[in-house]
Amino acid sequence: MTQLTIRGALLSDIPAITLIYGAAVTGGTASFELDAPDAAEMQRRMRVIQDAGFPYLVAEQAGAIRGYAYVSQYRPRPAYRFSVENSIYVAQDSQRTGVGRHLLAALIDAATAGGYRQMIAVIGDAGQSASIGLHRRAGFTFVGTIHSVGYKHGRWLDSVIMQRALGAGDTAPPSTQLPIA
Repeated sequence: MTQLTIRGALLSDIPAITLIYGAAVTGGTASFELDAPDAAEMQRRMRVIQDAGFPYLVAEQAGAIRGYAYVSQYRPRPAYRFSVENSIYVAQDSQRTGVGRHLLAALIDAATAGGYRQMIAVIGDAGQSASIGLHRRAGFTFVGTIHSVGYKHGRWLDSVIMQRALGAGDTAPPSTQLPIA
């Protein structure tokens, strides 16, 4: 099997990212969006995340993008600046092959190196057992479920919240000064 490479996302990756996310939007419940955004919108979103200094990664194998992941600001108020929320999307034909695991591990490393102390996963649909298991194996703990918070594909969907400490977590004050947004 060809080696999987995790690297920073490039603008040239947008067509593949758009396809991966579009399939998740139209065919699944990982995202609560109802209409898949186009490439221009996906590019805009990527730039916002990268311009804010957050990691935005892709998994590449045999010249194809198999998945992508990023962290973004968890909440806009200044006290939340040491917490990030992760997002991971894997191409349908690459799910359950380790792509998500490698992307999440790289995100954890990058966010920790960036001085962040908590990573939050907001998992769309409590039925996303693969995503819940992926996060659990990466050290996330279950925080709670927000019941019937979204309506998609003719049914009510829950959101599962999971959390993982990064670095020293909450055992010590932050050692870096992250900018207040």
